[in-house]
Amino acid sequence: MTDTKKSLKRTLVGKVVSDKRTKTVTVLIERRVKHALYGKIVGKSSKYHAHDEHGQYHVGDVIEITESRPISKTKNWVATRLVEKAVTA
Repeated sequence: MTDTKKSLKRTLVGKVVSDKRTKTVTVLIERRVKHALYGKIVGKSSKYHAHDEHGQYHVGDVIEITESRPISKTKNWVATRLVEKAVTA
């Protein structure tokens, strides 16, 4: 039996909407939730700033981000892996 520890850190998958800042990407997380009163499914979205040490993620990429210690005033997430590369036409 192997002892594998489950990470307590949250992970989210979203699309990079900005890569203008050095070592930082802005990631848009979209989710669908049921409205509390009316029961209709509505789309909710949140933007997170994630640390991108090597500047390898660009606008349109779908990436996974993981919760981390505070890196700056607004950065509490780290970009961990590329899920899908942006399609360039």
